[in-house]
Amino acid sequence: MKKSFIIILCSFFSFLVSCGSKENTKEEIRVRPVKYTEVGFIGGERTRTFDGVARNNKEVNLSFRIPGIITYYNLKSGQKVKEGELLAKLDNAETTLSYEQSLASLNSAQSQLNTMQSTLDRTRTLYEKGTNSLSDYENAKNSYASAKANYQSALRSVDIQKKQISYASIYAPFDGTIISEDAEKDETVSTGQLIAVLNAGGDMEVRLGIPENVINKIQMNMEVTITFPSLEGLVFKGVVSQITPAIDQNTSTYPIKVKILDPINDIRSGMVAKVSFDFETNTDRNVLVVPINAVGKDGEGNFVFLIKSTDEKTGIAEKKYIQIGELTAEGFEVENGLQFGDKIATAGLQSLLNGQKVLLD
Repeated sequence: MKKSFIIILCSFFSFLVSCGSKENTKEEIRVRPVKYTEVGFIGGERTRTFDGVARNNKEVNLSFRIPGIITYYNLKSGQKVKEGELLAKLDNAETTLSYEQSLASLNSAQSQLNTMQSTLDRTRTLYEKGTNSLSDYENAKNSYASAKANYQSALRSVDIQKKQISYASIYAPFDGTIISEDAEKDETVSTGQLIAVLNAGGDMEVRLGIPENVINKIQMNMEVTITFPSLEGLVFKGVVSQITPAIDQNTSTYPIKVKILDPINDIRSGMVAKVSFDFETNTDRNVLVVPINAVGKDGEGNFVFLIKSTDEKTGIAEKKYIQIGELTAEGFEVENGLQFGDKIATAGLQSLLNGQKVLLD
């Protein structure tokens, strides 16, 4: 009998310990860390940084205006050149032949014009004396007009062929430095094909692409800060100098240029740059916005988990139904249900419970 009483007593204590353990485990499960953000106004993000590339604003792409085989190529990266210096030349045997043929045609047309001029002068004299008829005089005038038109056409042809010959040579348009060589001697090139790039001095700038959700915030002469990963510790000022109104289909961004106001010689064309834009907080509309991942939806509507905290360390998650508006690049516009500065959970909405104790992460 005494043995049975001891067994029953032990079982009772085991039950109490078990129940306490389950309660503790349940309490531990209910307290969980949660990521959160504070509700702000749309357009509240102030600073954005985008990558770009430093370029000289007077870089000239060199190319031929006609196709052909390169017979002369005096170009190397880093090479200094003077304005008017011959840099490259094509095999222009065909263009030279065409030019010579056009000269021959011009000489023939000149001779024919001179003959028709003499015939017209003689026929006019005889007509005035009454020896030739009016018909003879009119025929002479028509022949002269035709010869003159042929001469003018031959003259234009010579001018065109002369230009074609000039198109076979590339001369330095400015003093500068060759920063890239993109062809070589004996290579066959097409019309407009890049053969080299000339840096002709001028201002240093950064070229970059801006996404469509930011481009409207950027204005001409807007001040920016510029850094270069290769020039650690140096910060430069700049201003927006050009905004392209059309999107670049290859990058799906809007190209812009930023002029560096205080460049140094260590900034080289081709260096990677980081351009930071400081956008003033736009609260004119007073429209609240919440991140997309902070909004859930069930049968009753859209909701968030509002975090009520007094010590900024722990809090209580409260399920709050809200009315949302348009979806923007920053998240959903809030029409009703939240206030500026409210703390809301941004992750794990599916596992949060209304009234659950949370640890602010």
